[in-house]
Amino acid sequence: MTASLKPMPAAPLSDMPATAQTTPRFSATFDPHTISEIQRAAATGIYDIRGGGAKRKLPHFDDLLFLGASISRYPLEGYREKCGTDVVLGARFAKKPIHLKIPITIAGMSFGALSGPAKEALGRGATIVGTSTTTGDGGMTPEERGHSQTLIYQYLPSRYGMNPDDLRKADAIEIVIGQGAKPGGGGMLLGQKISPRVARMRNLPEGIDQRSACRHPDWTGPDDLEIKIEELREITDWEKPIYVKVGASRPYYDTALAVKSGADVVVLDGMQGGTAATQEVFIENVGLPILAAIRPAVQALQDLGMHRKVQLIVSGGIRTGADVAKALALGADAVAIGTAALIALGDNDPRLEAEYAKLGTTAGAYDDWHEGRDPAGITTQDPELAARLDPLKAGRRLANYLSVLALETQTIARACGKSHVHNLEPEDLVALTVEAAAMARVPLAGTNWIPGSAGF
Repeated sequence: MTASLKPMPAAPLSDMPATAQTTPRFSATFDPHTISEIQRAAATGIYDIRGGGAKRKLPHFDDLLFLGASISRYPLEGYREKCGTDVVLGARFAKKPIHLKIPITIAGMSFGALSGPAKEALGRGATIVGTSTTTGDGGMTPEERGHSQTLIYQYLPSRYGMNPDDLRKADAIEIVIGQGAKPGGGGMLLGQKISPRVARMRNLPEGIDQRSACRHPDWTGPDDLEIKIEELREITDWEKPIYVKVGASRPYYDTALAVKSGADVVVLDGMQGGTAATQEVFIENVGLPILAAIRPAVQALQDLGMHRKVQLIVSGGIRTGADVAKALALGADAVAIGTAALIALGDNDPRLEAEYAKLGTTAGAYDDWHEGRDPAGITTQDPELAARLDPLKAGRRLANYLSVLALETQTIARACGKSHVHNLEPEDLVALTVEAAAMARVPLAGTNWIPGSAGF
């Protein structure tokens, strides 16, 4: 005979210990930021606009490691053996190619997006270390040209501020087809930053929002680009190198078409690259991380027999000398920095935390560059705010930072036994993740396996 089992009476809720209650759990899909964005969209009815580049976690240079020299490789002595950092850009067709002391350049950022003192500081800092800076949309300012030993003039779809005299004053011309933060999209400069001077330079009404075109008005394909490059060469008497800048989306074909059209230099910008202002949905969901774009672009140059003959500059999230060295090892000739350069000038400085708090943000996260209220005086046209930035001191900070990047790059190159930073190669690298190994086309660390190679 079996005994009947009686259920135990449930304890009243009031008697349950607090530790028995479930801890609130946030959704991975509907995380706090996503919820706040839905709420913001519901309240305003407009998309979010911000500056900067992608903030989501992406495969990046941190996922790669260098294999330093040991028995099978011979390192260089840092104090006695030289390691070169110079680079020549634009020797394919230009009569006057550009000679830089370091392979780190300043990317295009416009007067309008940045204040006058910020543009001057960029020119000063770049000149101190022997590298170049770039105008950005909206034309060339006298202070920028006056304080920049080597200045690249951007030729954009908007044509704002463009004139042949400034083309001739520049040391090279960069035709901008796309930008890493928004490939396929145009720029924005909101009315609060259209000051009287910006309005005059761009031939726009003061205080009115400006939207730049997403494509050039006078061509529809690579054949027309070839004609445009010929036109710019004629205007500048074939002296100036012609760059073509594209946002990373189809890097193999874009690089090949740029070379076919006659470019001296290709600039490839990944989605971590910054912008003055565009829709956040664009920044976070369009384009490729730069790690995924370098090797296809290099492959296109190699297939055409143009690697090192047409130079490749890459940008988008370059922060340290290790990033620079890894980009060069993957086949780039130089890198460009934008966001990092602004940080070096003083952007997102923790000493301004109280003022960032008044704007509803915090140092390190401030990205409302389009609003023109930057307390650092960098991304503003407010005369009082802009006056806070001393271009002499800011230029020196930038020069210090660029010098450190170059020294770090040399340090890694020497450790790999290279007498020039351009001698770094993919064989010097391994990847920490399968994704990075596949994108960079280098072995997964501890193996000789390159995902996607030889049918694997």
